[in-house]
Amino acid sequence: MKLTLPKNKRTVLNITPLIDVLFILIIFFVVSSTFLEQPGFKLDLPKAQTSEVARVEKAILNISGEGKLFLGADSTSLEKLGEQIRKSMENATEKTLIINADEKVHHGLVVSVMEIARSNNVERLVVSTQQPEGGPEK
Repeated sequence: MKLTLPKNKRTVLNITPLIDVLFILIIFFVVSSTFLEQPGFKLDLPKAQTSEVARVEKAILNISGEGKLFLGADSTSLEKLGEQIRKSMENATEKTLIINADEKVHHGLVVSVMEIARSNNVERLVVSTQQPEGGPEK
């Protein structure tokens, strides 16, 4: 009598469901993550020890080191700035303007922009800064 030995069966691990779950998680995190709107040019913001992180959902005015003004993604001039700010604040629930000024910009230009903003329905001005590399000192 000849006995047949059982053949070694290899167990196969099906990883298809694992890959599906992984892709769903990646898609979830990509869709639910917050994307920050960054200007198309390099700004060196001034550093401040007491700066706070704020969520950006308001009108943003960028002032480059050369003094060029950008309200959102649109280039503008100091003369047209008041009208454009007034239009952007008409339907806004929170009339806030965030000013991202390069640290090389003259103080007078920033003050002029702030004055134009105040006279065109802006109730709150926020000047952007960044924390120094070491973080805030306590």
